[in-house]
Amino acid sequence: MRKIAAAGLIIAMLGSVLAGCSSGGKSGEDAAKGASPGGAAESATYPLKTDEKLSYWGEINGNLVGIKATHDEIPFFQKWQEKTGIPLEFTAPPTGQVKEAFNVMLASGDLPDMIEYNFIGDFPGGPEKAIKDGYILKLNDLIDKYAPNLKKYLQEHPDIDKMVKTDSGSYYAFPFIRGDEYLRVFQGPIIRKDWLDELGLPVPETIDEWTATLRAFKEKKGAAAPFSVVSKPRFFNESGNGAFIGAFGVNRGFYQEDGKVKFGPAEPGFKEYLKLFHDWYKEGLIDKNIATADTKAVDGNMASGATGATIGNAGGGIGKWQPLVEANDPKAVLVAAPYPVLNKGDKPKFGQLNQAYASEGTVAVTTAAKDPALAVRMLDYGYSEEGHMFFNFGEEGVSYNMENGYPKFTDLLMKNPDKLAPAQAISLYARSSYNGPFVQDKRYAEQFFALQTQRDAVEVWKNTDAAKYNLPSITPTPDESSEYATIMNDINTLVDEMTIKIILGSEPVDQYDSYVAKMKSLGLDRAIEIQTAALQRYNSR
Repeated sequence: MRKIAAAGLIIAMLGSVLAGCSSGGKSGEDAAKGASPGGAAESATYPLKTDEKLSYWGEINGNLVGIKATHDEIPFFQKWQEKTGIPLEFTAPPTGQVKEAFNVMLASGDLPDMIEYNFIGDFPGGPEKAIKDGYILKLNDLIDKYAPNLKKYLQEHPDIDKMVKTDSGSYYAFPFIRGDEYLRVFQGPIIRKDWLDELGLPVPETIDEWTATLRAFKEKKGAAAPFSVVSKPRFFNESGNGAFIGAFGVNRGFYQEDGKVKFGPAEPGFKEYLKLFHDWYKEGLIDKNIATADTKAVDGNMASGATGATIGNAGGGIGKWQPLVEANDPKAVLVAAPYPVLNKGDKPKFGQLNQAYASEGTVAVTTAAKDPALAVRMLDYGYSEEGHMFFNFGEEGVSYNMENGYPKFTDLLMKNPDKLAPAQAISLYARSSYNGPFVQDKRYAEQFFALQTQRDAVEVWKNTDAAKYNLPSITPTPDESSEYATIMNDINTLVDEMTIKIILGSEPVDQYDSYVAKMKSLGLDRAIEIQTAALQRYNSR
């Protein structure tokens, strides 16, 4: 929400200048004129025959930073144009400056035909506001007429259909969809199994077992930072999922319980969490540099044996760190630990579980599009049978081969001759290792997780009740959005301040109650009201 607030200030300042910046483009109604809602969509035969060139704005995936400078150099994007028959002119915002570049583009009034952007998370007011302000098209009629593949998928998956439209029923982008539950869980606690075996300890399940384990790592293995995680960009968010917070019955953000929306840092369990980590920090069980630890620092701690436990992904965590720890200790083995609980045998209440629909990597058609129908036809390719295979696995005979009906990645990707990691090589030839306008295939992950410990990790981490308590992809109305962003920007800043001061010991744990009072004075109750209304609207979709 702090991201929204920052972007919101820029948008608010631009005001009416932006509202008419796309003059000369087509409105949703004009673009879809003649479309027949509810009728049969026109099937397309790829490659399409056209002389038109479309423009496409989107970030180059982080896996390829330093490897390829432009979309035109990436085999996937070369082949995408070839397979659809539509030439593209690409513009890529600078890495790490997507929102800034996006706002500059809006201010310039020079919009491309298509924009790849997170309109739920990063556009103030959300997608409905982007439609209302005249930047992107409402796609309902266009999808109905020109996107038979996406239309069919959404008809067959009403639960996904509910997620990818706004409260008022507007389709606004071609979505990225995780096509299997296996793809929705990929992060959790990671621990040195070889150390546990050497010390005669089980994989910890309870908070008490974790305390005993970290003490043993410090005292008997000489670990200088027994537990360490990446703390940036927000202080100590446990790599995003609040793995240990959940043991105390709360989450690090908003969640639903017994029909009510709650904010974890304002609930009593959060105080117990802060007390635990204050005690751990004081005892030297967590990294003394936890307030500033970045990816490079944690990588170094893992590689050197200073750290024996962390939070990370199956791919970018276990997959990255296993060779690093092995290089220092050939016997080293990293495995997943379950999300912690207070009492042995309890099922974890929370854990990392992404929605089937991810608002990142979605592609909208702008009001400046020269030929919206052509753009929609191109984007619909990713949901066709052929497009599904291409987006997930690339080019048959090059990046994958069919073996007994199974698309198996070739050595070009899994044992790349240029020493690229699988995630990097896959990103050159397919999009399954990140996101985009397609349905992600489980068979990609089965191969991407090359180690058995990675595949086991997913099974361990998925055993939570997160689906019951997590909020779906709800959005405030455009009118509520600015108020909500202002409130939560201040509250999130306060939560960061509270967390760092109490854990590091510069303030006593008892100061927690005064912080909760400050949250309420900043408008927490109003933020909960806005979230509750958004949840009710979502449930009514």
